[in-house]
Amino acid sequence: MNTVATELKALGLSVPQFDLLSTLTEREGLSQQELAERLYVTKGNVSGLLDRMVEAGLVERRAIPGDRRSNSLHLTAKGRDLAEKGIALQKSYVERTLGSLPAADIADLERIVLAWREQARMAEDEVLAKGRS
Repeated sequence: MNTVATELKALGLSVPQFDLLSTLTEREGLSQQELAERLYVTKGNVSGLLDRMVEAGLVERRAIPGDRRSNSLHLTAKGRDLAEKGIALQKSYVERTLGSLPAADIADLERIVLAWREQARMAEDEVLAKGRS
């Protein structure tokens, strides 16, 4: 079976690498902690992956003025190109697998998944806010 993971592998990306790149296409300038929160993993889990992505020239760390302990994360041109190719593969896979559904059902599914993701992020933000107080 031709899965998204198989197609991403042909690009030279694992699913976690693609997740990291695609997350940065949505919002560049995240700190490592913010990226980990968006990926629903620990900062430690994303650290090694991020190091390898920086070494591969896909992501760069930039100093945050006034914060010597954190960096903002940005895609390089190579990283953006690879992310866009991965996103196109993912979109094509979704179209092939969900394409037989009526367009209204697909629109409903997308709306529900995006709303669910937003609710999950807001719930996580609340938990983090409570932990800081």
